[in-house]
Amino acid sequence: MTKLYFQVDVPTRNAAQPDRCGLHVFTGAAETETEALRMARETCDAAVAAHAAGSAIPRRRPDGWGARGVRSGWELDWAAATVAVWEHDSTLRTFQTFRAQGAPPSR
Repeated sequence: MTKLYFQVDVPTRNAAQPDRCGLHVFTGAAETETEALRMARETCDAAVAAHAAGSAIPRRRPDGWGARGVRSGWELDWAAATVAVWEHDSTLRTFQTFRAQGAPPSR
């Protein structure tokens, strides 16, 4: 299967100040939406672990996935994450979008 380039958008909220919220965006190559979500989560977990240990956050991996801007006290809502694939013209179009807890779309 051909790998596509995905964008995973994860809502985030400051635990101490819940009115402060935002969106953390992860990008990289994957074969499916489910794989893209898994890779974004793995990338985030590695960055959070490095940050908590006082180490440098890992740079972008060869497959394009990376996580920058990890902040203490911010919680990511993975259940509300959305996944979209980029079309060939380099603009983001919602080819197929699904919520993390919903059933992945069939291909």
